[in-house]
Amino acid sequence: MLTKDKIYVEAARLFQEKGYAAASMRDLAERLQLRPSSLYSHIRSKEDLLEKICFDNAHRYLQVMEDCLQRPVSAAQKVEQLLRRHIRIALEDPTSITVFNDEWRHLPQPLLERFLSLRRQYEKSFKQLLEEAMQEGAFKARPPQLVLNTLLSSLLWLHRLAAKDEKPDEDVLVGLLFEGLEG
Repeated sequence: MLTKDKIYVEAARLFQEKGYAAASMRDLAERLQLRPSSLYSHIRSKEDLLEKICFDNAHRYLQVMEDCLQRPVSAAQKVEQLLRRHIRIALEDPTSITVFNDEWRHLPQPLLERFLSLRRQYEKSFKQLLEEAMQEGAFKARPPQLVLNTLLSSLLWLHRLAAKDEKPDEDVLVGLLFEGLEG
């Protein structure tokens, strides 16, 4: 039985493989063994698929951030938990994370601005958490924006390895990142 979830999963795979711009609804219909007209009875447009994938993942990351911020532990421990959860998301769902990381630029306005606003909200919270850890003396004082960009850039490639079944060890990766923060 065809469900919307199956459509979104296959759309994410298609966008991952071909790129959003090169993928068509006809391609998706073929994957789902449907006629394109039948697919349109479930989904309005390719843009709707991209919107759902991108915003679902943005909200997932924001929920992880909120969960970490609510924990009664030090800022450094919150950063560690956040990094671990970030890694797990990328490794557990590499297909939709690929779309989230690489294809968001194709969102039309005003969706693009809404998406970027969610992203800025996440990054602002992460940066504040890093600043708190630096103030606590857990991390070496460095420009917080540089630290944030370095951490996020260090995690961007994870979904590509996961898609190839080459998942890195979470403890090793977190250890490497923390060595840079503490030293």
